[in-house]
Amino acid sequence: MSKKKTRSTPSVASTQDQARDELFSHILRCGVIEALPEHQKEWMDDTMQYLAERYDDLTDTELTQLRELGERYCQPVRRKETAGSGAA
Repeated sequence: MSKKKTRSTPSVASTQDQARDELFSHILRCGVIEALPEHQKEWMDDTMQYLAERYDDLTDTELTQLRELGERYCQPVRRKETAGSGAA
């Protein structure tokens, strides 16, 4: 028996997905994660202005959501301590 090959249609990312991916890529390349909070804000202001011009069909709400994602992406990971795992 031979298996039938199915053709999958490539999914096209939405404009918001493309902008998000580009923002995350810029964050990693520019080392923003290690920057001081005031430098992160300045960098994010400039980058969001660039993304708003590049992806001019994004709404203000989508740009706000994109910025929030980028700011959260730059935050350090916080781990919850479990009971009994704290240092004495």
